[in-house]
Amino acid sequence: MNTSIKLIFMSYLLIASITKAQQPSIKPYDIDLTNYQYPYPVQFITLNIQGEVLKMAFMDVKPSNANGHVVMLLHGKNFNGVYWGQTAKLLSDNGYRIIIPDQIGFGKSSKPQHIQYSFQLLCQNTKAILDSLGIQKVCVMGHSMGGMIATRFTLMYPELVEKFILENPIGLEDWKVKMPYLSVDVWHQLELKQNYNSLKKYQQDNYFHGTWKTEYDKLVEVPAGWTLSKDYDRIAWNSALTYDMIFTQPVCYEFENIKAPTLLIIGQLDRTAMRTSAVNEEVNKSLGNYPVLGKLTHKKIKESKLVEIDGVGHIPHIEAFDRFIQPLLQFLKF
Repeated sequence: MNTSIKLIFMSYLLIASITKAQQPSIKPYDIDLTNYQYPYPVQFITLNIQGEVLKMAFMDVKPSNANGHVVMLLHGKNFNGVYWGQTAKLLSDNGYRIIIPDQIGFGKSSKPQHIQYSFQLLCQNTKAILDSLGIQKVCVMGHSMGGMIATRFTLMYPELVEKFILENPIGLEDWKVKMPYLSVDVWHQLELKQNYNSLKKYQQDNYFHGTWKTEYDKLVEVPAGWTLSKDYDRIAWNSALTYDMIFTQPVCYEFENIKAPTLLIIGQLDRTAMRTSAVNEEVNKSLGNYPVLGKLTHKKIKESKLVEIDGVGHIPHIEAFDRFIQPLLQFLKF
């Protein structure tokens, strides 16, 4: 093991040793979250991918007074569709039909034994949901890693996308330019060392700028519960594979090709990035500068509007819902 990778392992072990004694009682969850309640009924489509038969979960929230438009909400890497619950309800109340997928490898969807992840594959899977429902036009919104999926989806299927929304997406910069490559095996071992407190500390430091409220606990509940699953090794393996996908498949060079009307919602305190102890502090501090990255991306996408939310971090729709939803509703009007 080289020196940089040893340093990364040492930092993870230090966090684990500090927090192990403090870890609260956590409910274990099975690999498909069969014992975890979603806010809306969950449906599945069947996909045949790379020799495996997989199930992809999604929620289809139909409004009582439809306005004829569909909004698809794409979750981030450390999440599933559940955290869109409040957003889905308000948009549905305003007449929008809401589609919320769990990507393969996440939430209630299958966790493959072996798969080569790509954003193109995830977009094909996502389109398969829309095809199964006969949906031919959609407004696509992505948060965090979901922003990278939403970007690739909009580039692959421009004829489907009426409007395009990014909420604090990762992928606004190319991390591999500044960071050393970590193999899938290294990511896997790092994931196996996770526990409730290490997961909470990551979110507190990176998503919520050092603060924490009790309503944020639900964001840690599933990943922490999974660490107690008998199938956690496979869950961790899929997580490692998606880390590799994120690191090696940047979308930031293609924003100029986006033609759809675009809204960027950027919490200004967000500093989310793939940081490791393998690089110096100066490099780490230069990553995830969302006030700068938001403006740069706004310039790259010609038909775009930038909404900057001061005092808010990585998840505006959780941390500051009212300030998030108003510009979104205004942008979605037809």
